[in-house]
Amino acid sequence: MQVLQQANHLFLNRQFSDAVALYDQILNVDPKNLDAINNKGYALGKMKKHQEAIALYDFGLSLYPNERTLRINKISSLRKLKMYQDALDNCDAILGESSNDNIVLYHKERILYSIGRYSESSKCCDEILLSYPENSEVLFDKAIALAMTKDEDCIPTLGRAVHVDPNLKIKAKHHGAFSDHLHDQDFLRLVSD
Repeated sequence: MQVLQQANHLFLNRQFSDAVALYDQILNVDPKNLDAINNKGYALGKMKKHQEAIALYDFGLSLYPNERTLRINKISSLRKLKMYQDALDNCDAILGESSNDNIVLYHKERILYSIGRYSESSKCCDEILLSYPENSEVLFDKAIALAMTKDEDCIPTLGRAVHVDPNLKIKAKHHGAFSDHLHDQDFLRLVSD
């Protein structure tokens, strides 16, 4: 257990390759160690070695087929590789078992936005906001999805996001989704300092 703690400490200090070396030591002795499998995969993802991370998550899932963290981390790596359909299929599999899994819904709304399915992305945001109505990032994601569909609720939703986190003003000013609103007085009021 001490080696795992050291590896996790290295990970938290962003020393990912050193952490991976220690996770490998653990896996050499105990190849089924779930924490080492998952954390090594996560560290590989942080090193942008997503294919290796996915292979490790798949190995872990062959041992622990319903392990939620492995499944979610695999979705994250698939998303980073822009393997959107595979990521979406994995999201839907988990949501079929637990329809209100907010972490999976968050990944799904981001994936749907990335592939241009803005209305569906907005609906995922609504599902998350039922549990966390003041989640500024999800409110912002909903606002950009609404902007892409030219929905009139875009600016009020952005207003809610900015109210929760004023730092989102800068992000909104520079986000391409709001390009049609650059001369809209309500938008300009929201993003002004």
